[in-house]
Formats: sequence, structure tokens, C-alpha cells
Amino acid sequence: MRLKPSTMGIVFSLVIIGLLFDHLPIRAASDSELVSIRTPSGTTIQAEIADTPRKRAQGLMYRESLQKNHGMLFFFSEPQAWTFWMKNTKIALDLIWLDDKKRVTHIERNVPICTKSDDSCPQYRPNNADAIYVLEIAGGTVDGYKIEKGTKLQFGQP
Repeated sequence: MRLKPSTMGIVFSLVIIGLLFDHLPIRAASDSELVSIRTPSGTTIQAEIADTPRKRAQGLMYRESLQKNHGMLFFFSEPQAWTFWMKNTKIALDLIWLDDKKRVTHIERNVPICTKSDDSCPQYRPNNADAIYVLEIAGGTVDGYKIEKGTKLQFGQP
């Protein structure tokens, strides 16, 4: 297919705009970019979706706070014992690893922030348990949601 010169200009402009937006900092997700996660306590967590390498690398870095009953859900293409760290994360978190059936395989509670400027922040990973999802929520809240190893969480629309 051959594009008219005026169409080529529009396409070129859209590509440039896309490249510019790709370099903007990640912001909190809008409602359309959230997944609802129903917990055993009956509470629903609204989780931002981290499903690309860029979103997973950024995670909740540089956030000053996390709204009540909110979090971030990391999606991976294959099950592994995914490793997380808290570099540049300014809020303590509970980390929850889940398998492909959305069952909790491992929990790290109240993981503290790391203010080190180098790459020596502690790393967190499950012992002998692969996961395809990892849910990050505010530190110290996992027990209130009645989430424990073996719990199955329900994912839905916001």
C-alpha cells in the first residue's frame, strides 16, 4: 500500500508523538487500566496493571502513597520465581506471588523501603514456588484482607 504525502505526514506525526509519550514518566492508572481483585475478606482491591517490561520495571517507584484498597498487579508470560526489590520505592509494601490459577504461592509482608542509591537493595523472591502474577499492596494490609498462602483470588473488571 502506498500512502499519499499528506497521509505520510500524519503517520509521521503520530509516530513522533508516540515516541515522546513513551518517554514520559508512568503515572497512576485510570479506571480503565485497573483490574479488580476480590479478597477473602470481601474487600476489592483496584490494581494497576503492569504487563509490559517498562511498566514492570517502573512498578510503584517514586510514589509517595498508595490509595486505600489499591495496588499493582504484575503479569508475566511464564511462571518463575520472580524477584522484586524496593529500590526507589517510597512506601512499604506487601508482596504476593500467585500461580496461573490465581492461588497465593508466597507472601512477603511489610517489605521496607530502600533508600540506597546503588543497586544493593535487598531482593525478595519466593522459595520453590513459581508465579505468573505478583500483587503489590500497601505494607501491613495483607492480613486484613485475609490473604494467606493457598488463598485463591478472584480477578474481574473494575
